[in-house]
Amino acid sequence: MNCVICKQGQTQPGLVTVTLEREGAIVVFKRVPAEVCENCGEYYLSDDVTGELLERAEEAIASGVEVEICRYVAKAISLCENSQSRFRSQGF
Repeated sequence: MNCVICKQGQTQPGLVTVTLEREGAIVVFKRVPAEVCENCGEYYLSDDVTGELLERAEEAIASGVEVEICRYVAKAISLCENSQSRFRSQGF
């Protein structure tokens, strides 16, 4: 994809740090998958990733944090963790 900011670079898959700030709270997500411009460094998140980040940031703000830093983990992995817990509770 062509970068819409610098209009000269192409984007490549990469990992970025995303910082969200609202109501005096700061939530930082590290190692977020994105398309990153090779020329200017601007990044583009997928709709799914954006939705997950906003949901997790809302949860953090609702819990009263002022600053939170966490590594991004896709929901698919979280679902696997839930399945493992269910299997353990069933004796697997």
